[in-house]
Amino acid sequence: MKERTIFVTQEDMQRLTDLVESAERISSRDLQHLRMLKEELEQAEIVSSDEIPSDVVTMNSRVRLKDLDSGRESVYALVFPRDADVAQGRISVLAPIGTAIIGYRAGDVIVWSVPAGERRFKLEEILYQPERAGHAA
Repeated sequence: MKERTIFVTQEDMQRLTDLVESAERISSRDLQHLRMLKEELEQAEIVSSDEIPSDVVTMNSRVRLKDLDSGRESVYALVFPRDADVAQGRISVLAPIGTAIIGYRAGDVIVWSVPAGERRFKLEEILYQPERAGHAA
């Protein structure tokens, strides 16, 4: 996977770090995804909510992704595990695609390994970002 700078708000960084730490203590099931998220966060550039670029995926952002292998487009909201509901298009930050998109920008191509090989998505558009909409926590 190509190294890139991802952006995370101070508030999201704190909440995500807390999530990783508590989940590591109680769950071995999501350990691989927790490690991936932890690695992403360790490489992130931390910025305040009012400085986050409007084209960056933050927690509770709604995005349009294009699968570069199938051409299929999907819309997802990136949420904390307790709010996840795949049927409603709300994916957990601990899901492989959730971990993959946090902090990336519209236009980025995201590649990550899965058991069957690699998945490639293009982050087509940020449809909603809480910070841009003035809804930051």
